[in-house]
Amino acid sequence: MYPLIRFAKEMLKYRNAPALGPLDPHISTHICWPWDLDPWIELNNGRTLTLYDLGRIPLAMRSGLIPILKQKGWGITVAGNSTRYRRRIRMFDRFTMISRMIGWDHRFIYMDQSMWKGGECCNQVLIRSAVTSAKGIVPPSEVVAALGHPPESPELPAWVKAWIEADTARPWPPELPEETKRHLSG
Repeated sequence: MYPLIRFAKEMLKYRNAPALGPLDPHISTHICWPWDLDPWIELNNGRTLTLYDLGRIPLAMRSGLIPILKQKGWGITVAGNSTRYRRRIRMFDRFTMISRMIGWDHRFIYMDQSMWKGGECCNQVLIRSAVTSAKGIVPPSEVVAALGHPPESPELPAWVKAWIEADTARPWPPELPEETKRHLSG
């Protein structure tokens, strides 16, 4: 189940927080609750991705994006991600989440989010996000300009560029063996 109560708490908690520029980090603290766990009594990998919403959406609010989305009838969606898991977060552990936009290209906005416990990074996700309208993807430069900032992106880090290149080479739709394709049509 989506953490609606936690989401509402985060939105209330940061409703009067100082505004952030497009590249400023949003830093928040969270607790790993029993309903966040997998069978190994640690933060579930899928739940980790859901909890990252608790950083991205307040970041969007503090940067002024939410009112722009409402005003223009735009939406926002995750269009891809790459996640690294390195340290366990266990039940009742308190962790810090850092969420920040790192740049954009002609179609997507790239965000870096990480969870930290005791000064150690537990996991990190690179998010590729798109702002959408009834006509399709809104160019990120238009989104950033609507926020009142220069539309040019800072240089994306080399590791982000490498991920973009690798993901571009990935076939879509996925290539399936003929035997597997027969199961889809039958």
